[in-house]
Amino acid sequence: MYQRLSVFLVVALGMATLPLWAQQPCPSFSVAVGTDEDRLVLAINGADSPQEQLTALDSFAKEHADSKFMPCVNEYYTTVNFKLKDFDKAIEYGEKDLAANYQDLNLLFNLMRSYASSTKVSDTVFDAINKVPDEAKKEIGTPARPAKATDEEWDKIQKESQELAKDSHDLAVWAFFQVLPRVTDPAKQVLILDNFLKAFPDAEKDDAAQVNHAYFDAYRMQNNLDKTVEYGDKVIAADPNSVVVLNTMGMITAFYLPHPSPEKAAIYAQKGLAAAQGLKKPDGIDDAAFKKEQDTQMGIAHLVLGYAALMKAGRTTKFGPITDELKNSSDLLEGNAGLQGQALYYLAFACEKQYPANHQAAIVALNKAVTLPGPFQGQSQALLAKVKAAAK
Repeated sequence: MYQRLSVFLVVALGMATLPLWAQQPCPSFSVAVGTDEDRLVLAINGADSPQEQLTALDSFAKEHADSKFMPCVNEYYTTVNFKLKDFDKAIEYGEKDLAANYQDLNLLFNLMRSYASSTKVSDTVFDAINKVPDEAKKEIGTPARPAKATDEEWDKIQKESQELAKDSHDLAVWAFFQVLPRVTDPAKQVLILDNFLKAFPDAEKDDAAQVNHAYFDAYRMQNNLDKTVEYGDKVIAADPNSVVVLNTMGMITAFYLPHPSPEKAAIYAQKGLAAAQGLKKPDGIDDAAFKKEQDTQMGIAHLVLGYAALMKAGRTTKFGPITDELKNSSDLLEGNAGLQGQALYYLAFACEKQYPANHQAAIVALNKAVTLPGPFQGQSQALLAKVKAAAK
C-alpha cells in the first residue's frame, strides 16, 4: 500500500508519472491562455521550490481576491503548504474550499495527508475521507476507449484507471486509521466508524483487523462489555497473537462480566501469555520500554491464570502453583499500582484459602498491597486486619 500511496505525494506539483487527467488539480476549471490564471499556473509549474510557488500564490490572491479561480488557488495553497510541512496552513486552505462547497480528489488527498501528518482531528477530515469514493467515481469513472487507441494503449488506460481508483481508496483508509485514535470520545468513535463503513463497505472485510480493533477499543472505553467481547473475539479470530486483546478479554471474562467465567478467562490468558513471551521488539522502540510492556502483559496473563485456578481450588488443592502464578504476576506488574495491588490481594487470598492457612505470607503480600493506590487498596486493608486477627 505504501508504494501505491507514494504517487500522491507529488500530485499537483508536476512530478507524478500518472496520466495528465489523473494528476490535474482543479479539474473543473478551464484556464485561458494569456490570462492571469494561466500566468499563475505557469509560475507554479515553473517554480524551483515550494516557497516560490507560495510567493506566486500570495501575489495572485492579493491582486485577485474576488477571482472565480480562488478555489483553485486555495487548492494549490493546500498542496504547497503540505509540501512545506506547514500542515495547519494546508488544513486551513483545504477547509476553505470545502466550506465553499468546492472539492476534487487532489484537494481531498492533500487535506487528508495534512491531517494525518499533523496532530489535529476534526469532523471535517472524516467528512473528506467519506467523500472520496463518490469523488473518485466522478473524476475517474469508467474510461471510454479512444477511437484510435491500440489494444495495448487501451489496456494501459484501463489499468491506470483501476490503479488510481485503488490508490484513492487506500489513501482514504490509511488516513482514517491515522486520525481516528485522536478522537477522545469513544461514543463518537463508534459513530465515526459506522459512517466510515457506510462510505467504505468493503473495509469491513478487507480491513477487518483495523476495523474490529477500533470498535474493540471504543467499546472498551465505553465499558460496553458485551460489544467489547464481541469485537475482541473478532480481533483474535483474525490475529490469534493479539496479546493486548487476549489479556483484556481474559480480565473482562474473569472479573467484569455479570456472569464471569474463570475457565474461559484462563484460555484467553494462556494464549496471551504465549503471545507475550513471543513478542519481538519493533525497530525504534526503546529496550526498557519494550521490556516493561512485555512484563506487564505477562503479568496480566499470570494474574488471570492464578485467579482462575484459585476460583476452582478446593480444600485438597495444591496451592503452590496458584501462589507461584500470583507471586510471578505481582513481580512482573511492579510499577503498575492498580494491577499489582490486585495480584497481591489474590495472592494473600490464596495464602489464606489453603489448608493450613499461611498467615505470614498473606501479611507480607497485603502489607505491600495496602501501599498501592487502586481499587484493591481498601479490600487489602480490610483483609489485612482479618489476617492479623487470625494470626494471633
